[in-house]
Amino acid sequence: MEIYGIDHVEMYVGDARQAAFYLGTAFGLQVHGQGGPETGLADQRSLLLRESAVQILLTSGLAADHPAAEYVQRHGDGVAVVGLEVDNTAVAYTTLLARGATSLREPVTYTDEQETTVVVAEVAGFGDVIHRLVERHGPRREFMPGVIQISEPAAGPDEKLFSEIDHLAICVPAEQLEPTARFYEEVFGFNRIFEEYIEVAGQGMDSKVVQSPSKHVTFTLIEPDLSRRPGQIDDFLQWHAGAGVQHIALATSDIVEAVGTLSSRGVRFLGTPPSYYRALQDRVGEVETPIEELQKHGILVDRDHWGQLLQIFTESMHVRRTLFLEIIERRGAMTFGSGNIKALYEAKERELAGAEFPGAELPGAELSGAALSGAELSGAEA
Repeated sequence: MEIYGIDHVEMYVGDARQAAFYLGTAFGLQVHGQGGPETGLADQRSLLLRESAVQILLTSGLAADHPAAEYVQRHGDGVAVVGLEVDNTAVAYTTLLARGATSLREPVTYTDEQETTVVVAEVAGFGDVIHRLVERHGPRREFMPGVIQISEPAAGPDEKLFSEIDHLAICVPAEQLEPTARFYEEVFGFNRIFEEYIEVAGQGMDSKVVQSPSKHVTFTLIEPDLSRRPGQIDDFLQWHAGAGVQHIALATSDIVEAVGTLSSRGVRFLGTPPSYYRALQDRVGEVETPIEELQKHGILVDRDHWGQLLQIFTESMHVRRTLFLEIIERRGAMTFGSGNIKALYEAKERELAGAEFPGAELPGAELSGAALSGAELSGAEA
């Protein structure tokens, strides 16, 4: 069984069209296809967004009892499915079940006259999140033949800011971190590549990073320390009603250009105090980008044994202040450094200090006719 990478993420959202408008206007992700009752997806509307290898499927339920509608009711907009590209869906499915995974959907094959074949199956992941196993043959233009109708995107931003999904950060309840890490090691064959405990202002969180042997699927797992003062991880778990994806990290080859472009479109990022940059080179060594430029945009810099990584995090676009996005540029780094996890934690604290409850006024509302959301393809039939 080979897991090549993250094929797509599916988000369940309250309004797929609004979410697509926001992600297109702000981040440049364009609609490349859609599905619904007319394509055999009963009681749902799905829109496929793409840029390079980034694929995000937005799904809204058209009936109250549709899984997407029920997910949004419980969790708000969020990631409901993480699609994993595999070499052979049937073999991967059988292997995962033999190792203890829970089956949610047996393998189903989709084909078309263009000789495209896509085989999918589903198993349970963490919390209410599903892993969709995806085997692809033929032209990559198709997503799921016969279910998602592919179309040419409307005119939009020309910049190709992102190349792929670098990693997902996942919050789990206390005492679930180690069992979740072991699940991905023992069932999916991932490796544990990084772990760290962070304490900020009397709050504590523990984290472990697991990664596929291909190195193209990386999950940062985070749990709160209940012996410390309750903090933002506790808030996420309360507002999201359980384990879920805290942020999606999008890889870029030029983070300065990407952040400048996104800022000009109204995207709001977590702030970084000037003090962060005063000893930056002492912590991470010589940085190719001028420190003044990094400080201007609020970009964080960290390093591991192999090189540097530059990161920045958006403010949450949701009324529950749950899911947000990360922009990351790797300059040789293969894992994660220690400094930016604490910096993110502190920056998130500053953001949440301005919103004492989930219904507080959201910044950047001029773009938020579309709260960024969560979806799934679960209505598909063979």
